[in-house]
Amino acid sequence: MADIQLPSQKLIPSLGLGTWYMGENKSQRQQEVAALRFGIEYGAKLIDTAEMYGEGEAELITGEAMRGYRDNIYLVSKFYPHHAGRKQVIAACERSLRRLNTDHLDLYLLHWRGSVPFAETLEALYQLREQGKIIDYGVSNLDLDDMQEWCDEDHLGLTATNQVLYNLKHREADYALKPFMDSKQVSLMAYCPLDQGHLLQHPVLSQLAERHNATTAQIALAWLLAQQGVIAIPKSTHEERVKANLDAANLTLSHQDLQLLEEAFPMPSNARGGRLQMR
Repeated sequence: MADIQLPSQKLIPSLGLGTWYMGENKSQRQQEVAALRFGIEYGAKLIDTAEMYGEGEAELITGEAMRGYRDNIYLVSKFYPHHAGRKQVIAACERSLRRLNTDHLDLYLLHWRGSVPFAETLEALYQLREQGKIIDYGVSNLDLDDMQEWCDEDHLGLTATNQVLYNLKHREADYALKPFMDSKQVSLMAYCPLDQGHLLQHPVLSQLAERHNATTAQIALAWLLAQQGVIAIPKSTHEERVKANLDAANLTLSHQDLQLLEEAFPMPSNARGGRLQMR
């Protein structure tokens, strides 16, 4: 799996495991732990989670799944916007570290914009970085105006990523947000990379899947991995799907394949409609 270089010169894997909706049903806990552990043992190097997911339960599940493997994992978590004040960010990070059973996060993200000024949030992130409790920092769900403001306030210029809704069906970020992020060397972490399964019956994806002896999900993920500076974090609690998702890293789409997808899923003419709030 290819790595992407961040402004800090650190590397982030371009494909990992998501945990959205994990920790919400106790009866599924062991299946969720097992799916993450399987993914880690199969070669996944990145896990994305958040204090919001299951109100901390997804972080506990991630911590359990990572046991014995932490040194191999690029670990991402996110904090609520109502925890974005200087003291609150630091306290939220400490809670996440305890739940994840680790002494640091590789990447820590503001989950979406709230009422706290970006400058205050950044000061807390700088402090956590100086203390070694986080390695890199970034944001999630910021549109172009917010992203520009955030980057203006980031005097270190080390924002690593903006995690947004991005897939073949939802390419709103391509209109203006992603070009701006590319100019700042800020990666795009794509959540819902399979559009929660809604993409997978599209006839063009089926055609390419047959051509490559692959699944439609693998084609959709391979398209994402072919985009500059994009990280995909598909989530599944089924081991066979986890394996298939990770195997998408071995699939190379031809120029002809990419052109076919471009025609079937053209870039939108505006940036509206591309956000799932509070994800």
